[in-house]
Amino acid sequence: MFPLPNMEEPAAKKTRSSPLLPDWSQLPKELLEIITDNVNCFDIVHARSVCTSWRSTFPFPSCLLRSNYSLPTFDKLSLETNEEGSYILGKIPYFLFRVPALTAESPSEYFFGGIGQAESEELPCPIQCSVKVKIQGSDPTFLKMNDCQIFPLGHQYRMFGWELKDYRGVAFLPLYKEGRGGEFVVLLNYYYGKLMVLTSVEMKWKRFEKLSETLCSNVVTFRGRFYVSFLSRRTVVVIDPHSLEVTDLMPLTQTGLNFLVPSGDDELFLVEVMVPSGDFDFNRFTCNVSRVDEEAGKWVKVSDLGDRVLVIARLGNVSFSAKELPDGCGVSGNSIVFTNWPQDVALFYKYGPYQGSAEELPDGCGVNGNIKTVWRTSRENSGVILNTFPVVALRVER
Repeated sequence: MFPLPNMEEPAAKKTRSSPLLPDWSQLPKELLEIITDNVNCFDIVHARSVCTSWRSTFPFPSCLLRSNYSLPTFDKLSLETNEEGSYILGKIPYFLFRVPALTAESPSEYFFGGIGQAESEELPCPIQCSVKVKIQGSDPTFLKMNDCQIFPLGHQYRMFGWELKDYRGVAFLPLYKEGRGGEFVVLLNYYYGKLMVLTSVEMKWKRFEKLSETLCSNVVTFRGRFYVSFLSRRTVVVIDPHSLEVTDLMPLTQTGLNFLVPSGDDELFLVEVMVPSGDFDFNRFTCNVSRVDEEAGKWVKVSDLGDRVLVIARLGNVSFSAKELPDGCGVSGNSIVFTNWPQDVALFYKYGPYQGSAEELPDGCGVNGNIKTVWRTSRENSGVILNTFPVVALRVER
């Protein structure tokens, strides 16, 4: 998604002033400097859209600028680093936009995506602050930001120039060494779960040999360390970015479908999806949710996420606080939203009594008296996935 610049006003509007529209370009420079010192992030984007002259007064906010790293390519079969060519690893500011519903009965729309600057775009008047949203299979559409609720979700890293099928996620950590700045380590969840590693010192891709016999499912960073989960191993490992030493955490309930979800630097959650034997109906899936206890080196079961919403997505899981969302908007706290299943349906999970047979549940589910309580699908709301990449677009019916 890209914030778009405003256009010059039509010539007719420049020759005579309108009694309805103030000429904001005539504000004193001193007042503009005061405004500049007291706004940030999207307030600046809004200010830049007021009139053309304000674009030079308000520089594009640094918090929305993308950082790029040039990395060498590697052969897709041998996995050896190529001498020619390069990949671009981008650090993208990531946000959630909630579009207000037209009526109380209308569905709510949510967009999860990165932000970048697009100075060359031209918009029809009237001037407005917009983002261009690119959804696969359709032309770019314009989303007016002024009325949206905007939630910052930190940053995500993406490999540009790659086909979506070629990788399942990438993680980056800077190395802070005395007298040596600018070094970093990259872990790449490559095609079919191959875990690749690159250090800025060598600038060569290598298979992560200590984990070469396992298939990676998730790779994330949390409090300065890498965390990796697997499709074929009942554990999550912690990787020190300086030594690349591997430490196992407590074994998981099962192998297979598991997702790591950072919540800033506050918590790291693990969502384990449990599939009833012989039944691949997504509505019958249940989950275990745990948070990492770094000191004890284990996972602690969680039945209450507070106001958090965990979002499971194709190229990076995120979380956000729902406490500022209005009632009836279709999304509430203490829930999990899956947007990555093979169908165009978003599933919402809440913690509560399991509605099916208790014998269907695997070991490890919570027990409350004789009733098994689990994270299970909620029928309060239904969601439709409009897009999964590069923007996750979700429509929630109520």
